[in-house]
Amino acid sequence: MLHALSEVSFQVYEGETLGVIGESGCGKSTLGRCLVQLHKPTGGNIFYEGKDLWTLTGAEKEKARRNIQMIFQDPYSSLDPRRTAAYSIEEAMTAHGLGESAGDRRRKALDYLREVGMDIQYMERYPHEFSGGQRQRINIARAVSVEPRVIVCDEPVSALDVSIQAQVLNLFKKLQAEHKLTYIFISHDLGIIKYVSDRIMIMYLGQVVEFHTSDGIYNEPLHPYTKALLSAIPPESPFEKRDRILLEGDIKSPIGEQRGCPLAGRCRQCMERCREEKPLLKDTGSGHMVACFLYK
Repeated sequence: MLHALSEVSFQVYEGETLGVIGESGCGKSTLGRCLVQLHKPTGGNIFYEGKDLWTLTGAEKEKARRNIQMIFQDPYSSLDPRRTAAYSIEEAMTAHGLGESAGDRRRKALDYLREVGMDIQYMERYPHEFSGGQRQRINIARAVSVEPRVIVCDEPVSALDVSIQAQVLNLFKKLQAEHKLTYIFISHDLGIIKYVSDRIMIMYLGQVVEFHTSDGIYNEPLHPYTKALLSAIPPESPFEKRDRILLEGDIKSPIGEQRGCPLAGRCRQCMERCREEKPLLKDTGSGHMVACFLYK
């Protein structure tokens, strides 16, 4: 059996941005898709407002789907190439029964496009007529148009030029303040996660290895994997010396029985206990959670 996620447990608070970071294949996107009910987990529970998402029925399930939206990594494949920008936004509102009439939804679609930095001239254009940044703005407008409370952002700027990324990230912050949104922001870019997140969750091979505030993670990393990630950030000054921590050795297979710490084969501080027992995520003080036997 493939263990895409294992013993992942966390809480998200209203109005915050929770950053989820880790290398490719660590389970970040799988986690996001489970939260929006695109993948059904084989075990465990996902609670929203005190209710398990996978036990909801009828109107409760539709309300949860509206309240928890997702913005995907690829801005082009996320849009129907046969539909205009305005239609994509109106369709989302129609699906959730929003708007008093077709005309009302059309007016709201224009308002949302303006809110993400696009004007009336873009309403009747098709996805192939937009740049990557403009397509992602349309996806953001579509997600916000159904008045959600939580948005799962799955690497929403990784496919964009660096010059456009900052604009889109600032747009996310602006919309969060105006609409009181909660974000679960998935990325592999350490700089982006630091910029947008209130708290950060570090994942490795489908498991959470460290969890704390953004400043806490960057100023006082505890887990060897977190330290290795942060050591890869280029220094701000060419005169600043920083030791690079390289993770050597083979990555454990996520298939079959999982024993010990997932980083055991690549960690310089690995002990015999690490190979046999799986460390649990525990609070080391002030809410700083880490799954490592180096800390009591």
